[in-house]
This record gives sequence, C-alpha cells and structure tokens, in this order.
Amino acid sequence: MLLAETGRCLFLHTADAVRASGAFARIVIATDAPEIADAAREAGFESAMTRPDHRSGTDRVCEAWLALAAKGERADVVVNVQGDEPESDPADLARVVAVFAQDGVEIATLAAPFSTEEEWRSPSVVKVVCDAHGSALYFSRAPIPGRGHGAAPLPPAQLPVRRHIGVYAFTPAALLRCAALAPGRLEAAESLEQLRWLEAGEKIQVAAASRAPAGIDTREDYDGFVARRRTASGPGAANPGGRIDPRRTTARSA
Repeated sequence: MLLAETGRCLFLHTADAVRASGAFARIVIATDAPEIADAAREAGFESAMTRPDHRSGTDRVCEAWLALAAKGERADVVVNVQGDEPESDPADLARVVAVFAQDGVEIATLAAPFSTEEEWRSPSVVKVVCDAHGSALYFSRAPIPGRGHGAAPLPPAQLPVRRHIGVYAFTPAALLRCAALAPGRLEAAESLEQLRWLEAGEKIQVAAASRAPAGIDTREDYDGFVARRRTASGPGAANPGGRIDPRRTTARSA
C-alpha cells in the first residue's frame, strides 16, 4: 500500500479514483496501519484507525462506519473500495452508487465483461450470474455456468456470466446485518465472503461496469501498474446520475 514508485502511494491512487467519481461526500481511509493513516492525512484524505484482527474488509468498514455514526454521521450509502485497486474506474464507482436510486436495493456490487476465455476459467477470477432483474444468483471461482449433457461449448461472451469486481456498497442497515453474520457453508467452499450474504437471504444488485480493474496482489502486478501509469493520464471525473444525494454518501477504502 505504501509503494510510491509513481510518486504517490498505491492506496492514494485508489482514493483519487473514488474522489474523481464525484459520487461521494466523504472519503475515509480505514486502516490498522499508522503509516497508512499518516500518508493519507499528508495527502489530504481523512483516515480512521481500526482493529488489526478483522476477518474481512466489510468488518473493517463496519467498524469505521460505527465510529462515524456514533458522532452523528448519516449516509444513504456506505461503499467499500479496496485500497489495492488503484485503476478503479471513477464512472463505475459512480454507477454502483446510482443503483441505490432503485427501490429496495440494500447491497450492490459491480461486474464487467470477460476479456478472455482464460479469465473465465481462472480460479483467481470470481464470476457472477444474475437473475433477470440484475440480482446476483451465485458467485464462484469455477467457470460457471457449466455446459453439461453434451452441449457445445460457448465463448464466455455468449454466456450469462460476468467477471465480479470486489466493490461493495451497502445501506448502513445492510452493512450492519452483513457484518454480524456468521461465516456460511458456501463462503467456506469458495472463499468468497459475499456468498455468506446470499446464503443468509440477502439480495445483491449487480451494476454493469465498463471494465475490471487490475488488482495489485504481487510485485509483478505493481510493476505493471507503474508501467501503465507512465503512459496513461490520471482518472477522469464522472457524473453519477440517479437520485442519490452525493452529500450523504460515504466511501471507505479498506
């Protein structure tokens, strides 16, 4: 998170994309590392210290949100943007917020088309299938849906499946419910936290993203990011659209 070979810490690029979306009234860097909190403040971002023993980013975001709510903060939507995705598209972040203009949405995430068949087959790439109304039916590391009974194979572009992007948006009440849930059987099988919510009966609305950002998990990933930054301009602003009042939307970068 503190690598800064672009001249700016990795997590700050993510925070820049969140700010460029124009959809958030308050951006808070939630972390258990004093060094990250210090770097955030030096760059002009608010930070919140959280416990080091959280099982997930959702738990960390929930702690940060509860601390703000105890001081009187109010929001329509709380969004968890993981700090290791510096190439998040600002317009896509705005889209996941705009989904809450629909009646009944309490949890939302993003998904994008696959670029290659290798992505669809890779266990490191999470897939999501949705119902006719855009709610998630299932997330998996396996190449779903399967093609059984002798059916001819189809390229991923023709299958009703998309690549999941790990941005999660909640109403405050839904965030508290999800953070309070015990781990589920499906989550244990796939190592995917969002399956805990589905198994508990929660609905997750899936917004269409233009592309999947490249997460930074290894040194090689970071080197590729640095190379791309040398030839690309910074993120542009986006119009979030919808009826959500951006003055009451809060982002967390875990």
